Amino acid sequence: MQRLLIATSNPGKLRELKLFLSDLPLELIGLKDLHITAKAPETGATFEENAVLKAKFYAQKSGLPALADDGGFEIDALSGEPGVKSHRWADPSTENDDETLINFTLKRLGTTPLAKRGAQLRLVLALVLPSGQSFTTTNIQRGIVPFTASPKREHGFPYRSLLFFPEINKFYIDLTDVEMEQYNHRKRAVAKMKPIIRKNLLFRL
Repeated sequence: MQRLLIATSNPGKLRELKLFLSDLPLELIGLKDLHITAKAPETGATFEENAVLKAKFYAQKSGLPALADDGGFEIDALSGEPGVKSHRWADPSTENDDETLINFTLKRLGTTPLAKRGAQLRLVLALVLPSGQSFTTTNIQRGIVPFTASPKREHGFPYRSLLFFPEINKFYIDLTDVEMEQYNHRKRAVAKMKPIIRKNLLFRL
């Protein structure tokens, strides 16, 4: 069976990507399965550049096709910030914890009127083959940032406690499994990637 490396050290991302790809005849493996602990560079100026950098790094390390993603939060009133700095926004010198990012976001928005608190989660997924050939897909999920965050937390996904969908009166983090079918931006990016995986890894099976 064809193996595909899910190139992320985030347990939540790994869990979701494995779930969304579970209908394909692939052996899905993680970095820990290969005892890879090296950190991929994330020096790109865009999510797409970083996703490709990560996937290429781990494809070269493993000799396997690698799937990586990069994404973050973009707030309209802050000219798209934090963008590629989403996980180092409050303190650029280190990966910020979830609570720090949530509080910093609310502080930066301050008293910005609700009508101007539009925001989106952007996700870029990159597949890199051992040959170096790369493919990307992108998805965006829009909503707003209310004046207070949801009290719920999902480790590694701070902005899901901030992005609110007025049309269903729910935060991202509160979505049911059925609602996730519509709103999960990673799932939709994976759906766009599946034809590429089938063509290049499964020989159109």
